Amino acid sequence: MSLIAPRRSTRVLHVGDVKIGGENPIVVQSMTTADTRDAAATLRQVHELADAGCEIVRVAVPDRKAAAALPDIVPHSPVPLIADIHFEHTLALKALDAGIQGLRLNPGNIRKPEDVREVVARAKERQVPIRIGVNFGSVAPMPEEFVDEMAERGATQVDLRAEWLVRSALGHIRILEDLDFGLTKVSLKAFELPVLFEAYRRFAALPNDYPLHLGVTEAGTPKSGSVRSAAGIGTLLALGIGDTIRVSLTTNPVEEVFVAYEILKSLELRQKGAVMIACPTCGRVEVDLFTLANQVDDFLATVTEPIRVAVMGCVVNGPGESRDADVGLAAGNGKGVIFRKGKIVRTVAETDMLVALKDEIQMVIDERKNGLVEDESNRYQPSRPSVRLTPV
Repeated sequence: MSLIAPRRSTRVLHVGDVKIGGENPIVVQSMTTADTRDAAATLRQVHELADAGCEIVRVAVPDRKAAAALPDIVPHSPVPLIADIHFEHTLALKALDAGIQGLRLNPGNIRKPEDVREVVARAKERQVPIRIGVNFGSVAPMPEEFVDEMAERGATQVDLRAEWLVRSALGHIRILEDLDFGLTKVSLKAFELPVLFEAYRRFAALPNDYPLHLGVTEAGTPKSGSVRSAAGIGTLLALGIGDTIRVSLTTNPVEEVFVAYEILKSLELRQKGAVMIACPTCGRVEVDLFTLANQVDDFLATVTEPIRVAVMGCVVNGPGESRDADVGLAAGNGKGVIFRKGKIVRTVAETDMLVALKDEIQMVIDERKNGLVEDESNRYQPSRPSVRLTPV
């Protein structure tokens, strides 16, 4: 039985050479914090994000100086770029002229219909997708008649806010549809998770196949923001909703990419790098598991191949988890047993555990690269019964 609901069916969009929607992998995005007017600084950060595994990067284009820098950025980027633009249609035109691969633009926020038509015509000519992004913190105020309508229906505050996000998005979408433009992606972000869930569920239940971008807006600092993002984005993905994701954290955006992949790996939707299973420790632990686990974690940060590693410190759960991993250690009484694919390969003293684990991990990686063993990491199935969530 599948752990998550079937993924919502959508049309496929191309942001540069990255495919979004359909049966394509869920795409990890982030956004630069560098001043786009500084082309060199922006490019450095784009390269850092790409090296971390980010597949699409959004850059802010708040004014003409930022737009003027795009010709020095876009052609040299290792990944497709999306221009984040608000209100001013000429900035979108300049971004398209610079070769930008995607726009984040709400057409309803552009004052003149003829300006919207010009941007849409140019985007259609270049086959550049437009993401309609509505955030509850910046959405237009709710009109009284809408509030009254929802009150008559007995709506809660969550219903009210979620429905307004959906209707706001539909208003922008209608503008693009009236101009026969269908290269559209949609996001409906909020900080409050109940509003986020309800907005995406309502939109996904409508008769449309627009790909959806997921994110928790203003999620916060790395600790709290990562938890909120994992709960929000992870729940929607488990419901089969979502085609691209961005974790929004108040920190270096490279951290956003790491958290995004951890969410995807936790749901077994994508594999990038290592997954480490480590016990929380308790009174049964007879080795210095804190130090060992952190040392192994630091080593695995350099591994790009998908591999499951278990570092366990007691005889209760240790052997089972270690057997189930690609490489596992079950430690106790000053020594540890190392498993590879369920088989014991060696027993080592506590002082030799780290070196032995690194050696075994590297051997598995080298064998996979040389085609000597099959990579089964993407076919891992939990040993416990899983719960099937209701699809949208």
